[in-house]
Amino acid sequence: MNLPTASNLDMEMTLPSTQEELIRLDEVSVQYRAPDQRFNTFKEYLIRKLQGRVKQRTFLALDQVSLSVRRGEVFGLIGPNGAGKSTLLKLVARVLRPTYGRVWVKGRVAPLLEVGAGFHPELTGRENVFLNGAILGFSHREMIEKLPGIIEFAELGDFIDAPIRTYSSGMWARLGFSVATDVKPDILIVDEILSVGDDAFQRKSLDRIQNFQEQGVTILLVTHNMAVVESMCQRAAWLDRGRLQAIGPVKNVVDRYLGRVYQDEAGRLLGIGLSVTEEQRRGTRKIELIGAHITDLQGNPQTIFTTGEPLVLHMDYVAHERISNPVFGVAVHRQDGIHLTGPNTGLVGLDIGEVYGRGKVIYRIPSLPLLDGLYYFTIAVHNHNDTEMFDYHDRAYPFRILNHGSEVEERFGLVTMHGEWQHLPECEAKEP
Repeated sequence: MNLPTASNLDMEMTLPSTQEELIRLDEVSVQYRAPDQRFNTFKEYLIRKLQGRVKQRTFLALDQVSLSVRRGEVFGLIGPNGAGKSTLLKLVARVLRPTYGRVWVKGRVAPLLEVGAGFHPELTGRENVFLNGAILGFSHREMIEKLPGIIEFAELGDFIDAPIRTYSSGMWARLGFSVATDVKPDILIVDEILSVGDDAFQRKSLDRIQNFQEQGVTILLVTHNMAVVESMCQRAAWLDRGRLQAIGPVKNVVDRYLGRVYQDEAGRLLGIGLSVTEEQRRGTRKIELIGAHITDLQGNPQTIFTTGEPLVLHMDYVAHERISNPVFGVAVHRQDGIHLTGPNTGLVGLDIGEVYGRGKVIYRIPSLPLLDGLYYFTIAVHNHNDTEMFDYHDRAYPFRILNHGSEVEERFGLVTMHGEWQHLPECEAKEP
């Protein structure tokens, strides 16, 4: 699998001058200070602070970030946790000022930075609607007009007059989202909103956000779901450790970001496969499996594949005594423990003959049928009548399968069926 590299910053896509700019960041940096040690209590921190024994370190949550977003755009912010995405959103929401640089925002902003932020647990849902509305800048009269629609969307019924400390997390999220999105803003900020609440609430939230999109609202979206980013956004920016790594058309940026993620994971998975623990092994060791590695057809080490790619598993062994016709096998498990298959040399009638000393067994998969997920190879060798296990490495060799960038359109389940669809109109579908 060829992974995209991220060595150079992409240039921002040029937009038509007719599109009005609503957000601009010019060389923006945000600097935080934090203690360089951990304290068990606030009292301990205060005492050391008064004694002048607290050492502080500074770090940049954002480091010279420049970007602009135009009216009607759906703009994605992607990157790992701690990359600076939420800090950037707080700048746009006007709840944080930059340490250096300039932030320019035009229009009414609806910030969904945290659903239900500002709710008081001892107040009822109804009272919190008015409180949250005031925080968002609405008058009491405006909130009276909005209240019926908010209650209906949140699906709370009589619970609207119960203290929200009695609400489930899903009820809390529905009410917070309903209040924050009951008005059409100029800019909607969405920070991982689509990952809270139950499935029905998530679909309802997505529908409302898509309605805003159709009405030309500018949307700034943060999510770890790359499928959502690619389906909703025109452009995206990738942040990592506060620095802008790439900005431009959404597919280009997502590909570059995932390329870095997969490169990092490939090294990690390779390291796991090089260190099999004794807890993962059992057997008499008359034949010892001294390792396995996964490659492409050319023998290059590889741990990340796309659906439909070939894979080669190499198993090295040393036979400490002469053994006649041993059976070598593999098993494939998904990360959650589901056992997918267990082929071996005996099932296909491959006669290994007598082994002694070092050797290698190779298992080739010409076209991987597996869909997205993390999988593990188990490797084993036993005698020909399956009464003695010589060596067994339980789920010791990981590899990942991706659909991103593959020609296989199936996305759900374990395997692709490589099926073909056909439609016949009624006149052609009748039995002859």
